[in-house]
Amino acid sequence: MNADARPVFDFPLRTQLFIDGCWCAPETRQRLPVINPSTEETIAEVDAAGPADVDRAVRAASHAWRAWKQTSGAARAAFLRAIARGVEASAEQLAALQSLNNGKPIAESRIDVGDVVATFDYYAGLAERLDEPGEAIAIPSDRHRAVIRREPAGVVGLIVPWNFPMVTTAWKLAPALAAGCTVVLKPSEFTPLPELALAAIVEQAGLPPGVFNIVTGAGTDVGAALTTHPLIAKVSFTGSTAVGEQVMKAAAQSIKGVSLELGGKSSIVVFADADLDLAVDLVIGGAFFNAGQMCSATSRVLVERPLAQALIARLADRVARTVVGDPFAAAVQMGPLTNRAQHERVQRFIARGKADGASLVVQGQAPDGPGYFVQPTMFVDVPAGSAVWREEIFGPVLCVRSFDTEDEAIATANDTEFGLVASVVTRDAARGQRVAAALQAGVVWINAPQLIFPQTSWGGFKKSSIGRELGPFGLAAFQEIKQVLTAADSD
Repeated sequence: MNADARPVFDFPLRTQLFIDGCWCAPETRQRLPVINPSTEETIAEVDAAGPADVDRAVRAASHAWRAWKQTSGAARAAFLRAIARGVEASAEQLAALQSLNNGKPIAESRIDVGDVVATFDYYAGLAERLDEPGEAIAIPSDRHRAVIRREPAGVVGLIVPWNFPMVTTAWKLAPALAAGCTVVLKPSEFTPLPELALAAIVEQAGLPPGVFNIVTGAGTDVGAALTTHPLIAKVSFTGSTAVGEQVMKAAAQSIKGVSLELGGKSSIVVFADADLDLAVDLVIGGAFFNAGQMCSATSRVLVERPLAQALIARLADRVARTVVGDPFAAAVQMGPLTNRAQHERVQRFIARGKADGASLVVQGQAPDGPGYFVQPTMFVDVPAGSAVWREEIFGPVLCVRSFDTEDEAIATANDTEFGLVASVVTRDAARGQRVAAALQAGVVWINAPQLIFPQTSWGGFKKSSIGRELGPFGLAAFQEIKQVLTAADSD
């Protein structure tokens, strides 16, 4: 597909629920509009599930789990690889659908699709290793043998956000299926189209009916029904900290397992010896990728004072020249925000920053007319108590403060209720490692962009996370541990 072409899809856009192996209408017979954030036009309507539909999906998953948990790891791996190949075969159209519904530039959407493929392939490899016998544990007795087994948790509810459709789903769905769980997925009501397209690929992979189900609809209806359903063994949620608190409270009523990937307010620490060109690239990428709609956005810039003037000048120039517009245009670097509510929220934060006394260095240009576009914005000398410094904005707003010592930089970076990620930019390798060790964050990049590999880990400290995704930790999140102790003379 040409980068400036409007998307034309040669596969049907799914808009129904997928329950027990069938595309079906909800009992509510209600529909939700899906908006193109670049034009504010309605591009589709999807079914809006209610509690009865969630119950139907969960019961289908519960019935399917009886057989699915008995399948071999090799069999599950084959399904996961089939999904990966299906995504590859439709990669360009899935990327276009991502940009149409979410608003991110097409180049970023292509990265997302590649991430989905890599995640399913990675967990296929881990699934195959599940056929190995349980892990023998040395115990202080020659009369007994102890083995640790890892078994599927059961039926899991997956609730995913609108900023990375398909990606966040893959990070949850692939390990859940690999572990032997059955799934009910609730996508965001703002970006259901990419998730439904992925669901169609999952269907084509031939999973048994009920192993995978998707219910679209409002979070107040679908999400609440999932988190309180008695047959759901675990809920994995990615979204805001406020909603995560509600998920945790609801799950506590029936003592469900929970994994939460929540907010962030992360720093990038730039020392005076840093490569200036590299520092500028890392700051811009960390703050404005996906229009800043990332829990990992390193939108708090801490720069050592001798480099501050030069870095601020270079950043201001880059912010002012950022091309904002149609995500399918080749020159565009930043698309719109994904929905109206987020657009209004970011505008309020920018106004708050001005009111708090932060120095507004630049507000870039955004297209006139419709669309949820926001000018990329940069503040300096931001008061430490300002909302733009302390609260997650989830938009293209960059805040800069200076520091004098390494200890001051670490203390300022850690002065937040979040602890998801951080970045360090320095030519001093020892200092890079030392600062990374002192930062209270689940992921730290040193002189590197925000690369995330499925083989590693994702999650943070403090209010940013409970549990981890990706790597073997992501698989373990959907497993229970069983100890089997056997008398030596039982054979």
